[in-house]
Amino acid sequence: MEFAPICVYLVISLLLSLILIGVSFLFASSSSLAYPEKLLAYECGFDPLDDAKSRFDTRFYLISILFIIFDLEVTFLFPWAVSLNKIGLFGFWSMIVFLLILTIGFIYEWKKGALDWE
Repeated sequence: MEFAPICVYLVISLLLSLILIGVSFLFASSSSLAYPEKLLAYECGFDPLDDAKSRFDTRFYLISILFIIFDLEVTFLFPWAVSLNKIGLFGFWSMIVFLLILTIGFIYEWKKGALDWE
């Protein structure tokens, strides 16, 4: 009986997923079949049928590293939000300082043009 909330959560998430997939099929247009490029595996700006040993632009690596950094921020935010009532004001303000440092880093990257593609 102690796993009943987890089972209810799993059933609701499964039903919601199936409903959303069904609705997307109802509203999907067949106009994407008019463009053969849309049927290719990749639509990111380079030819997927090219040599496998071709070099990537360094901007791909930079964007992926920045994504990982800001994605890990969410990994720290979730346990903090769950235990916020137990860690008190010290935990609250330490996370605010952490988020402030990340925000300053993000603004610095933005101003330096690290997020600009051209």
